[in-house]
Amino acid sequence: MKHLLSIITSIVTLLSVWGVTLPKQLTSTEVIKKMYSRYHNKWHTSLTFTQTTGRYRNDTLVKTDVWHERIVYPDMLRIDFGEQTGNGVIYRGDSSYVFRNNKVVRSTRDENELIFFLGGMYFTTIDQVFVHFNTLHFDLSKGHESTWKGKAVYVLGSANDDEKVNQLWIDKEKLVAVRYFKYDKNGKMEATFEEHKMVEGAWSETLCKFYINDKLLQTEVYQDIKANQPIDKSVFDPALIGK
Repeated sequence: MKHLLSIITSIVTLLSVWGVTLPKQLTSTEVIKKMYSRYHNKWHTSLTFTQTTGRYRNDTLVKTDVWHERIVYPDMLRIDFGEQTGNGVIYRGDSSYVFRNNKVVRSTRDENELIFFLGGMYFTTIDQVFVHFNTLHFDLSKGHESTWKGKAVYVLGSANDDEKVNQLWIDKEKLVAVRYFKYDKNGKMEATFEEHKMVEGAWSETLCKFYINDKLLQTEVYQDIKANQPIDKSVFDPALIGK
């Protein structure tokens, strides 16, 4: 190991003597600023799509559903399960509202942070973005570069790929989230966002996968994606469910 470190040190010294400057690695804070600079005031304001949802148990598909989703950024999402069933969930700010047969049956303080990562962050100030990352338990003093599926990525919040901390992986070219790890009392959650499509000047993932403790739980495939469609915000009001 000492011999290897000596070789690396010698190479770096020679590059310095020859006037070769190694590329500076961006910090997590700098990457977020770069993302914000590219997409602030340019991201679509709303997104609608139909989603084929696969549910898995022990990595085996056990159920398939069709969901209909509407998003208004920065923080509103409504998912209707099936066709005119009156069943679904609303995410609004830091709360969620589950409804069955057009009646709210459960409300919880439960933010869907994916709305923030996948677009909502571009509709607040940059200072609020950093505060929100902190609220979601990211250590932005940490960061590194890696590769995923053959593409270069920035990794926000961790010093290496294997560190068991919340981390967000960002495609270096598109500057969009492609992978998210969350650790809490229930263990490890992983989400991937893949096969991005340009929609109205911004990106939308069209394939998502979710894992709990490395077991595949759910897949999502988007169809009929539309951006910047007019959406009546009353559909996100839990008090108006079924009315």
